[in-house]
Amino acid sequence: ISALFQLTKCFQKVRDAGGSMVIHTFGAYYGLTISWILYRPKLSKSLNGSVYHSDVFAMIGTLFLWMFWPSFNSAIADHGDGQHRAAINTYLALAASVLTAFAISSLSARKGKLDMVHIQNATLAGGVAMGTAAEFMISPYGSLIVGFICGIISTFGYLVITPFMEKYLKIQDTCGIHNLHAMPGVLGGVVGAITAATASESVYGHEGLVNTFDFKEKYAERTPATQGGFQAAGLCVALAFGIVGGAIVGFILRLPCCWGDPSDENCFDDEVYWEVPEDEESILPILEYNSHMVGKNTDMM
Repeated sequence: ISALFQLTKCFQKVRDAGGSMVIHTFGAYYGLTISWILYRPKLSKSLNGSVYHSDVFAMIGTLFLWMFWPSFNSAIADHGDGQHRAAINTYLALAASVLTAFAISSLSARKGKLDMVHIQNATLAGGVAMGTAAEFMISPYGSLIVGFICGIISTFGYLVITPFMEKYLKIQDTCGIHNLHAMPGVLGGVVGAITAATASESVYGHEGLVNTFDFKEKYAERTPATQGGFQAAGLCVALAFGIVGGAIVGFILRLPCCWGDPSDENCFDDEVYWEVPEDEESILPILEYNSHMVGKNTDMM
C-alpha cells in the first residue's frame, strides 16, 4: 500500500523530502485504523506499562533521532541549497518543539516534574512536521513557529487526546503515534501546501524555483499555486490510503480462522511472544504509559 502511494506521489510530482505525508501521516492513520478495528473492550490492562529504566534507555534512541533527523529530512532534497535549507529548518523546528515540550510537560504536572513520555516523543514532533516543507523557503522564524506548535499539540495529545481516543473513539494508541506522527504529519502537509502555493521567483529565483519544485519537462508550465494544490491533494491521498488500507488489513486480521491471537488477559504480556527472564515475572510495571505513575491518583489523595 505504501509503495502504491509512493507511485501516486511521484506521478503528481508532490514534494515530500522528509516524508511528513508519505511516512508519518500515512503510517500513523494506517496503524490507528487497524487499532480501531481490532479494539477489544475487555482487555486486561494491568500489564500496560513500562519500567523506568526502559524509558531511560529509550532516551538514547530519542537523542540519536534528534541529532540525525536533519540528515533524514535533507537526504533526498536537491543537492546544494535545498539540502542546506532542509537541515537548518529541521534543526530550528526541533529546537522549538523541545522548548515547548519541556515547558508544557512541567506545567502539566503538579510538582513541575517532567514526564518521560513527553520528552521521548514530543521533542521530535518538530522534525516530523518539517518533513514536507524542509527544503522550501519557509524562513527561520517559520520553522520555529512550526516546531513551537508541534511541541504544544504533541504534548497535549499525550495528556488529553490519547485518553479521549481510547475512552470515546475506541482507539488504543499505546505508543502515542497520533501525537508524534499523525498530527505533526498533517500539520507538515498543510505547511508544505501553503509554502509551495506562496512561492515566487522573487524569493527563490527562476532556477531555484525550477529546481526546488521540479518544474521541468512536462511540468515546466506548472505554477506555484498549482503545486500548492497538488501538495494538498497529496495530503488527502495519504490520509485516504492510510485509513482505507488500515481498514482492509484490520478486517483481514479479524478473520478468526487465520490468526492465533492471544486472549484478552494475555494482551500486553511480553511472555506470550518473547523469552522473559523468570525473575521479571513477579515485577509489576512501575510506570503507566500515559501518566507514568501507577496509582498516582491514589497516592495523592
